[in-house]
Amino acid sequence: MQQVYFDNAATTQIRDEVITAMTEVMKTNYGNASSSHSFGRSSKALIEKSRKAVASYLNVSASEIIFTSGGTEADNLILFSAVRDLKITHIITTKIEHHAVLHTIDQLVKDYKISVSYVDLKPNGKIDYLHLETLLKTEKKTLVSLMHINNEIGNVLDMKRVATLCKANNVLFHSDAVQSVGHYKMDLQDIQVDFIAAAAHKFHGPKGVGFAFIRKNSGLKPLIFGGEQERGLRAGTESLHNVVGLEIALKYAYGNLDEETAYIKDLKQYFIHKIESDIPNARFNGKSGNLEKSTYTLVNLCLPIPPKKAAMLLFQLDLKGIACSKGSACQSGSNQNSHVLTEILNEEDLQKPSIRFSFSIYNTKEEIDYVVGVLKEFAGQLKLHGRPHIKNTWC
Repeated sequence: MQQVYFDNAATTQIRDEVITAMTEVMKTNYGNASSSHSFGRSSKALIEKSRKAVASYLNVSASEIIFTSGGTEADNLILFSAVRDLKITHIITTKIEHHAVLHTIDQLVKDYKISVSYVDLKPNGKIDYLHLETLLKTEKKTLVSLMHINNEIGNVLDMKRVATLCKANNVLFHSDAVQSVGHYKMDLQDIQVDFIAAAAHKFHGPKGVGFAFIRKNSGLKPLIFGGEQERGLRAGTESLHNVVGLEIALKYAYGNLDEETAYIKDLKQYFIHKIESDIPNARFNGKSGNLEKSTYTLVNLCLPIPPKKAAMLLFQLDLKGIACSKGSACQSGSNQNSHVLTEILNEEDLQKPSIRFSFSIYNTKEEIDYVVGVLKEFAGQLKLHGRPHIKNTWC
């Protein structure tokens, strides 16, 4: 049976170069970076080297990079401290953010009684920038939290536009950039975002490590207390091999960015073409079927399959060796519909199966042929009725 991994938005295969670097660090640099002896100093030097390297890719100061256990911790650190320490009383966000943001905001509402405003969405999931401008006209101390790339439907936020609007209204701006760091160049001197979150395992690095970008003199304070690691913002002995793994993964991601982006973009275009040719009644959710208006790394496909048969689709794909997902991997144990698709699809379309396929440099067109063939076999026995074919729209 062929094995195909099309769930790269959930996590990615670690590069061999990253594994080699991490293995060497685990063998030779086992000192605690907080220790004053030579073993500790050696470990500390590696962490600071990694910090400077990460900062250079984003065009920021090394002191503005705080290593964390991943994107979720980075989001929590930023949002909780903004409310607790910066006295934010109002958060502007959308209902299609990652749950690392939405659930954190829910908790902040309970603990601190903050108010929350949700930006209106277009039918394709794109945010209404005019409504955002309206929401920014407030006397409350406000933070905007909008993800750069939606992890389910691939819509891309105009970060610079949002950052400019926020600055003009004296509002802080946080962006979950977990799906974009390592995939897009990001000059944070040009884009005046105040905070971002990133995770290494989204760009062929290890799990269990990420970072928060926290702009200098922000006033944020720690979420985890203990030692003075990470400029006093994140206590706990640093996971040295993971930090180095993150650095090496980012080095290769940005060093090969143009070549690898072109390769993956070609895969996505090929997938779209095959679906439109072989399963013409399928639809692409959000803007994911439009290469110019969505990320190059994923598509979210709504298939013309009735609910009873749809319930078995992921199981059948898994039996065929195909790894994909119905939404965020963080929801994999849930029987509920994707909260993202619930916001943009009608009730009829929500009854049909929507599957996210996400690609990487380790995928091939031959794998796409196999996957589309399986989907066609599964859906092709059904007599399809309904709307005329409309390419690259939401389901």
